[in-house]
Amino acid sequence: MMMKPTPETLKRTLKSLHLWAIAVGLVISGEYFGWNYGWGVAGTVGFLIATLIITVMYVTFIFSYTELTTSIPHAGGAFAYSYRAMGPFGGLVAGYATLVDFLLATPAIALALGSYLHFLYPSIPALQSALFFNVVFILLNISGVKESATFSVFITILAVGELLLFMGIIGPHFEMTNFMHDPMPFGWTGVFAALPFAVWFYLAIEGVAMVAEEVKDPEKNIPKGYISGLATLTFLALGVMILTGGITDWHKLSNIDYPLPEAIAVVLGKGSSLTKLFASIGLFGLIASFHGTILAGSRQLFAMARSGYLPRGLAKVNHRFKTPHWSVVAGGLVSFIALLTGTTSQVIILSVLGAVVMYLMSMVSLFLLRRQEPALKRPFLAPFYPVFPAIALFLSALCLIAIVYYNLMLSGVFFAGLLLAVLVFMLKGKHKEKIMNDVLLEQSALIRGGE
Repeated sequence: MMMKPTPETLKRTLKSLHLWAIAVGLVISGEYFGWNYGWGVAGTVGFLIATLIITVMYVTFIFSYTELTTSIPHAGGAFAYSYRAMGPFGGLVAGYATLVDFLLATPAIALALGSYLHFLYPSIPALQSALFFNVVFILLNISGVKESATFSVFITILAVGELLLFMGIIGPHFEMTNFMHDPMPFGWTGVFAALPFAVWFYLAIEGVAMVAEEVKDPEKNIPKGYISGLATLTFLALGVMILTGGITDWHKLSNIDYPLPEAIAVVLGKGSSLTKLFASIGLFGLIASFHGTILAGSRQLFAMARSGYLPRGLAKVNHRFKTPHWSVVAGGLVSFIALLTGTTSQVIILSVLGAVVMYLMSMVSLFLLRRQEPALKRPFLAPFYPVFPAIALFLSALCLIAIVYYNLMLSGVFFAGLLLAVLVFMLKGKHKEKIMNDVLLEQSALIRGGE
């Protein structure tokens, strides 16, 4: 029987091209900044090894995660999968981790945006620029998901084109002696320490799941979007990281928020008009990810509010634009607070920590649902099951151990927040309510049955 859309139903307008753009756009800022902090703890070769390990983790994870996304096309992503597999507490842990992942990726990217502008125009303060971008993209995301996704396609194509141009400019100047200078200053412990920064190359690609309720023909388009996006990002990540490491002393680029413009400046000179032009269009990659993380984070807030885990008002959908406007605004407020209190590297670590916990919960959910619900419709099956999800689970656990070991204070903040969320959850009696199953069934019927 066809179900009628409810006031909390999102509009389905996205196709595979939009999903590719969202997947790549969510992540592509990771190729522009953030990863270079990994050089500081591992050196060039050490960080290359860490990146290859993380690339394997993401390949196995995305092929496994796509099974969940197409089986349960819900805006809550890992929150919905974990609830279905492990109940209210599983949903809470996964939802909390996903919120930290996306809501803190947003201010990290905003700070980099401000830093790029400051590089171009030193009179413009980085923090004020970051706050300004926050307001502009909150308004854009409220305006409509199709409009937002169309913008994502345009800006992502420009960002990919610029990274290809970057590799073309610096490639002829690559010298292996530069890349191999001090290649593993901290040995294998450095590789271990660099894993969180390698995650930044791919972090947030899982955000495609957050728009699953807004996808036309999700069973076909979601796998296409994920797989094409991952292939694009893998090529760009390895190309940018390896070539950049061979043009100068990498130590000079390991602790700044704008490594690519600085690298171009080494090749062409800081006074070159091409250097300034590159830095200007470099904003496209950061804007693409900034826009994408706001989109994904707001959908996570919306899904958790709709299910009763957050204030119900956040689940309201704007009648005109059919977007969860209060969730977009709430995510923007979190970004404002983080911008005023944290540094880029600290915010990145917290965001990565949230992502890794979410990956763990998702892979555990995949194994449990295979056993608990063998009859569940699975339009896309994880290849080489159970090997792929097992590899993703193991490497995610390895990343979690690395983050906690090298960032005890930040990890304490993350887990203290989780403990507080659990206590509030129990005090309000939410763990006794079966609030999610009806929503899962309803949304799946709406998506598969049509509007």
